[in-house]
Amino acid sequence: MAETSLLDGMVPARRARPAERTRLRDYAAGMAKYYDVHPDNPQPRSIGQVVDIVREDGLIAYPTDSCFALGCRLDNRDGVDRIRSIRHLGDKHHFTLVCRDFAQLGQFVHINNAVFRAVKASTPGSYTFILPATKEVPRRLMHPKKKTVGIRIPDHVTTQALLAELGEPLLSSTLLLPGDEDPMTQGWEIKDRLDHVLDAVIDSGDCGVEPTTVVDFSGGEPEIVRHGAGDPARFE
Repeated sequence: MAETSLLDGMVPARRARPAERTRLRDYAAGMAKYYDVHPDNPQPRSIGQVVDIVREDGLIAYPTDSCFALGCRLDNRDGVDRIRSIRHLGDKHHFTLVCRDFAQLGQFVHINNAVFRAVKASTPGSYTFILPATKEVPRRLMHPKKKTVGIRIPDHVTTQALLAELGEPLLSSTLLLPGDEDPMTQGWEIKDRLDHVLDAVIDSGDCGVEPTTVVDFSGGEPEIVRHGAGDPARFE
């Protein structure tokens, strides 16, 4: 039997007309809610409503300091399956735990003093670090052999507001669709293409197309896995 995806029948990429952008704010049952928030002062009411959706095991698209991401709670099995289906991810994909601060980060990864100093000097920022996971991380989210997980602290006002209200990390993956060369950069486009597979889209303006720089510290020494928005020079 052929493999199916949540994206089967997805609307192809195109630029929406102004009238269509207005239509994106008219919701019906089964459609993703769209939240247009201020980039510097996110409205607490909107942030609270998005967090309520996440707590009810919803899947959201949200902006970060290095393009949009898909996010849900760590224990949201359906959300994880939906992310895998949307992005066509295998079981060796490193999911990322997006944390508010180091106090939160330290609960989910093992980190020695040398690595701590290197990571702290680069955060918050556009980096993802791969580290050995603690028992607080569900096994299904770890790399099946290495028992590692991605972790990061973003430098983005809206993301930080979401994390502060939620009180726990967001399980995340870059919103890069199969067949697309670059991530989508506009909230209205994300809603237009993924309306039937998301529960909410939060938009606070363009956040770029370059994903994070990924640094693997699981072997003790830094290994750059992906060059991205964060300056890799300090780890080379």
